[in-house]
Amino acid sequence: MLTATIWSYWIGVGAMIVRVRRHTRKVVGVVPEQRLERFMWLVWVPLVAAWCALPWLALHRTEPPWALPAFARASEFYGAVRWLAAAVAVACLAATVKCWARMGKDWRMAVTAEKEGVLITDGMFSRMRHPIYAFSILLMLATMVIVPTVPMLALGAVHVLLMVVKAHNEERHMLARHGDAYARYLAGTGRFFPRLR
Repeated sequence: MLTATIWSYWIGVGAMIVRVRRHTRKVVGVVPEQRLERFMWLVWVPLVAAWCALPWLALHRTEPPWALPAFARASEFYGAVRWLAAAVAVACLAATVKCWARMGKDWRMAVTAEKEGVLITDGMFSRMRHPIYAFSILLMLATMVIVPTVPMLALGAVHVLLMVVKAHNEERHMLARHGDAYARYLAGTGRFFPRLR
């Protein structure tokens, strides 16, 4: 179930790339323009490949470090926790699809120098500045619970770090592009968690 969810997530990213390509007639926002994002891309591509592969390996391997640890296989309680994490993963995918649909043609993987583009502040974006990244982090955390192997835990730590750096970089870019409107948005919304006030 987890492997299907992760693969569906990344197939969805591919579908969004095709959708934006059809609209713009360019591969805008897919290939990074900034040096920081190009460096992140060098880490990101193998990370995604490993994220897709490690749950499958855990299912089919019996030797460490790829196989599930004994406690994850033997404990009924942990088995229930893994099923709960799988439900969270599916919910993250569904919420991400909703965000992608809201962004539509304005969705980008990378910061771009395009002049057009709107500031999306409604729907889930009215509560969090980066709901897609928040759901991606939560999906990764669910993956780490379901597949608690050393490689998966290390991969998850790198993923969370990349999401934090990417979100911070995008916020600098959006502040420069949208000025006071984005500054007000920053003040009223949380990065990955809704503000309580």
